[in-house]
Amino acid sequence: MKLLTVFSLLLRFLLEVAKSGLATAWLILRPGVRPTPGLVRMRYAGLSDTGVALLGCMITLTPGTTVIDIDNQRRELLIHLLDDSDPAAVVANVRRSFETPLRRLFPAGDQA
Repeated sequence: MKLLTVFSLLLRFLLEVAKSGLATAWLILRPGVRPTPGLVRMRYAGLSDTGVALLGCMITLTPGTTVIDIDNQRRELLIHLLDDSDPAAVVANVRRSFETPLRRLFPAGDQA
């Protein structure tokens, strides 16, 4: 079961990197339109320290997003967005694509 989750997460990650890469290139190359960068805080739950570290890495490796702080006390990530037009959609996508499968692989209390 975990092997299926690993492959599913890897596929989601690769698709998100490709999709975000194209969206970021379009945002930058589009004439006359300047992106409005911003910051968004995303709370996380149910992840081990390893899971949180992997979540931060996956977000940072996805074009247009960079984790700039992980607050373990608040269980919160501070994420820089190249385009801050819809931060709620970015957070929802991160939860669906990365956080949920990582929670299955690296649940809180499991420091593997």
